[in-house]
Amino acid sequence: MRLTLERFFVKICGVTSEEDALMSVGFGASAIGFVFAPSPRQVSPADVHDIVRRLPAETITVGVFRNELPERVAEIANQIGLHAVQLQGNETLEQVRFVAERVRTVIRALPVSSDRLEAIDHADLDYLHLDGDAPGSGRTHSWSVFDRHVFRTPVIAAGGLNPENVIEVVRDLPVFGVDVSSGVESAPGVKDPAKVADFITNARWAYEQRDSAIDDVPFDWSR
Repeated sequence: MRLTLERFFVKICGVTSEEDALMSVGFGASAIGFVFAPSPRQVSPADVHDIVRRLPAETITVGVFRNELPERVAEIANQIGLHAVQLQGNETLEQVRFVAERVRTVIRALPVSSDRLEAIDHADLDYLHLDGDAPGSGRTHSWSVFDRHVFRTPVIAAGGLNPENVIEVVRDLPVFGVDVSSGVESAPGVKDPAKVADFITNARWAYEQRDSAIDDVPFDWSR
């Protein structure tokens, strides 16, 4: 299921408070991500439920899970009313499909070095989230994967992004959207308003500068 009708998707992830969620939405974020996996940014389903119900109805909410039981992923997502789940671990394709049958949208996250990229790209999933080998570390990585592979699945770029380097990624790569966490923080789990505003502004500006030929790839943008 398509996440948004916007031409470009910007997700602020690792949000731990209602204040940061509302601030990010106010600056124009397409989506807010909540981490349920072990992390300095981990939040509880109960806390997220309280935050989600105070967000504008059009705000896309994403739960991030890693190696959680598929049944539990679907249960949490549906109880809270999340729009999407992001599966960040070693989930098999069968487990991903189990979740996909029970929640609205699934984002499958993989490192750019994964040997499963081609198989996952041909699995008719909703979105593919590309990150480095250490998600959440804030480390940058090479995007040479786009030189080797033309993706069928809409790609959300992540990994070491910040208000400065997001411009090059968005301008030069055929990505559907971007995702940031530590790159817009003043401390783990605490978002910096100036960085969030600059990241969103720069990402959207860069998208407007992008050569239309970059998007001449076989994405199904309408789904």
